Amino acid sequence: MPRKNNRRHPPKKRVYFKLKAPKAEEVTLCGTFNNWETHSQRLRRDKKGVWGTSLVLEPGTYEYRFLVDGEWQNDPDAEMVAPNPYGTQNCVRMVV
Repeated sequence: MPRKNNRRHPPKKRVYFKLKAPKAEEVTLCGTFNNWETHSQRLRRDKKGVWGTSLVLEPGTYEYRFLVDGEWQNDPDAEMVAPNPYGTQNCVRMVV
């Protein structure tokens, strides 16, 4: 009789992203987790001008950048960066 596969998938984790941009009108988060979609993950601004959001992600390595009022901007608190095909760098977040 065949046995059941009891292997469990690694749990997904809530991951927080934030960027201080008090003068910005709109900030979105784009990356490999959303196919670089520029309108799907809008951030919310708090009273101090810090924009933030959270995503639930599977363990893995993700590249991302912020789109601030139509201009790409890197996360100054990024764990790592990686070159991209456009001659700049993407931020890298590892989820374990």
